[in-house]
Amino acid sequence: MITKAYPIANPQDGAKPCGLFIMDFDGTLLRSDRTVALEDRDALQQLGELGIIRAIATGRSLFSFNTVTISNLPIDFVIFSTGAGVTQYNGDKIIRKLHLEPREVDLAGEVLKAHRLDFMIHRIIPDNHRFAYYRTNPKNADFDRRLKLYRPYADMLTETSRAFGPATQLLAVVPARSGIAVLEAIRNELVDFNVIQTTSPLDGQSTWIEIFPATVSKSQTAAWLAEELQIDKRQTVSIGNDYNDLDLLEWTASSYVVDNAPADLKNRFPTVASNNNGGVAQAVKKWLAEKKKVRS
Repeated sequence: MITKAYPIANPQDGAKPCGLFIMDFDGTLLRSDRTVALEDRDALQQLGELGIIRAIATGRSLFSFNTVTISNLPIDFVIFSTGAGVTQYNGDKIIRKLHLEPREVDLAGEVLKAHRLDFMIHRIIPDNHRFAYYRTNPKNADFDRRLKLYRPYADMLTETSRAFGPATQLLAVVPARSGIAVLEAIRNELVDFNVIQTTSPLDGQSTWIEIFPATVSKSQTAAWLAEELQIDKRQTVSIGNDYNDLDLLEWTASSYVVDNAPADLKNRFPTVASNNNGGVAQAVKKWLAEKKKVRS
């Protein structure tokens, strides 16, 4: 289900934007010390001065995104929860949100249970940092780590999935050695959903399998934002670092990955410096140079 809650305010003071630059957050814009490099800030400021919309597209919930304290970041929009929600930066209004219907939650939950996976069902936006969890395996360190991180917002799933109601997503935590095989099996069983692979941001090894409505992805929400702002797809660019950025990287007209991305992504897309070494700034520089070359 899709809800458009509030209209979009044009960040360019009424002028038509001339481009859309979309960046992943963790491992792309955000450095390992949870700061943003000065050269990346300057590059984003430059884009704004050129009339280009700047958006972060993150797997984090809005609650989680707001736990990272970065003042006066020069961006316009935050696409959060892998595209399930959109807000204007530093605004208090969510302008778009999507969720799974109860019957979809029930179906996805039963599939995860059948594969004996540990998973969490997240409430609908804006409360999707809250979840109910279901566990089968007594030893799943990454699952325990995430549970500990969100303990005040977590409840054990004692009722059936159907009684849970609507949800933003389901998230299964799979130990590294078995992630890829079970991912393909779940995708085959949940063909009417968007099943996304993410490397755990907590241990960097486990596979997170995230289940969303078919209408939710970074690329689909980026396309919606571009259409709302009347931005030509040919003027879109993205930069990312992991598999949950793949659909976005494939959708935008220009795409880059940072040097800390997996090798198979670096083989597919132009590579810039790592997140710790101004990769976003380098992507901005390369993209603007390409645009100038096309015009000349």
